[in-house]
Amino acid sequence: MSPSSALVSGADVEAAAVLLADVVRRTPLEHSRALAERVGGPVWLKSENLQRTGSFKIRGAYTRLARLTAAERAGGVVAASAGNHAQGVALAARLLGIRARVFMPVSAPLPKVSATRGYGAEVELVGANLTEALTAAAAHAEATGAVFIHPFDHPDVVAGQGTVGLELLEQCPDVATVVVPAGGGGLVAGVAAAVKASRPDVRLVAVQAEGAAALPGSLAAGRPVPIATTATMADGIAVGAPAELTLAHVREQVDDVVTVSEEDLSRALLFCLERAKLVVEPAGVAAVAAVLADPGAFRPPVVAVVSGGNVDPVLLMKIVQHGMSAAGRYLSLRLRVPDRPGSLVAALGALAAGGANVLEVEHARTSPQLHVGEVEIAVVVETRGPDHADQLIAALRAVGYAVEVG
Repeated sequence: MSPSSALVSGADVEAAAVLLADVVRRTPLEHSRALAERVGGPVWLKSENLQRTGSFKIRGAYTRLARLTAAERAGGVVAASAGNHAQGVALAARLLGIRARVFMPVSAPLPKVSATRGYGAEVELVGANLTEALTAAAAHAEATGAVFIHPFDHPDVVAGQGTVGLELLEQCPDVATVVVPAGGGGLVAGVAAAVKASRPDVRLVAVQAEGAAALPGSLAAGRPVPIATTATMADGIAVGAPAELTLAHVREQVDDVVTVSEEDLSRALLFCLERAKLVVEPAGVAAVAAVLADPGAFRPPVVAVVSGGNVDPVLLMKIVQHGMSAAGRYLSLRLRVPDRPGSLVAALGALAAGGANVLEVEHARTSPQLHVGEVEIAVVVETRGPDHADQLIAALRAVGYAVEVG
């Protein structure tokens, strides 16, 4: 598919906005001083993590369901999702009085499964990933006649998601760059349709996780090309391939596609918690991750869409720890000291004097690398950042400790 006439138009997005006026929340645009200092101009966060159901997905789901015929509504709907689309469909169905069944991967985060059931949908866990859940949902639709609500491959869904773009243009009229997380491409396609319709000068950037980056290969091939695996903590954008519709929007209206690493995502999630006071899921923070990773690549004013905040608390704890490590806030050291009383206390005292908070300690005498009369102290300490870590290592070496990092 390539003709521009087949794309979702700005008028389509405006019509969806009328439909959604009393349904979705107009989410805030929060200024980030910390990001602005890095970029050299204003940076704003479009906080869709504060939307109903915790993500932008209610916009597209409600738009799609509201336009079903009476006969289609009577037959019910079926969807597949790792979590956010599931919740969007479940809430939209409840608001419209439609029976909903949702297929979710067995690995779907528990809070997302519970929330989907809480909105009234029947949930079935099936498959190891979203692709397998989509297959199961499509088979159910074929067998029962229920309407399959695809998470991104439908003009109504794209138009609904595009209302994020209309809002951010109203909230930041002088925006120069819009950065959007991208999995299957429904959100970035909709935002691009809305923004380019009135502001073709605005630069649109789609951001994918390195371990689930289907857009670059699909763009190169000129058609959706599935990737073999999706390996990323960002389950909300772990999609094997875009749709023809969303790929066409990306090809014609998105100016650049970039990828971010798992370290970038965890650093950005920690950044949002500490500096923006926002609880964000890994997929939702992809745009912020891209700006943090290469701030000079984004001309201000910048709007980064924070697309969702439905994160499993257990995963959040792990990601925060990973983010602390990626940001240089955790430091692992090995010190060789004489094997005599007081050596461990002296080493820990030196660390304390340097302002390090000791998290873990291991005292080893059996390493073959040690000389007779030596022991190794392995410690993990919390620091104030990379500069503090360098100062700590230098201070330890200055007083005679043999220090190895890692």
